[in-house]
Amino acid sequence: MQNAKVTDIKQRAFLFSVETIKFVEKLSKDKTVYIIADQLIRSATSIGANIIEAQSASSRKDFANFYHFALKSANETKYWLLLLVYTKKSSKQSAETLLDELDQLCRILAKSILTLKGK
Repeated sequence: MQNAKVTDIKQRAFLFSVETIKFVEKLSKDKTVYIIADQLIRSATSIGANIIEAQSASSRKDFANFYHFALKSANETKYWLLLLVYTKKSSKQSAETLLDELDQLCRILAKSILTLKGK
């Protein structure tokens, strides 16, 4: 991603959403791509939305739950990206940057969840 040095999880998730939208806009416009791309945008933008929601959590457990939802959305996003690659609707090179950033976001979220749970 263009701002790989950004360390704030909220900013990284936001930039990931922006880059995912740009990625989708470059895909072909056939029906299959439209359906998968719609799901991809929903799950990708949900990552950041859940991180933002965590900021107003009413408890530590509630905060951890929002991070858990963000991690679930990240895993779903990976599924949709890989589906586009394996069906040859997108090249692996085109999706590689998003997949790399997604992997990093997943690691950060998973580590944060474990820390919040005291493990």
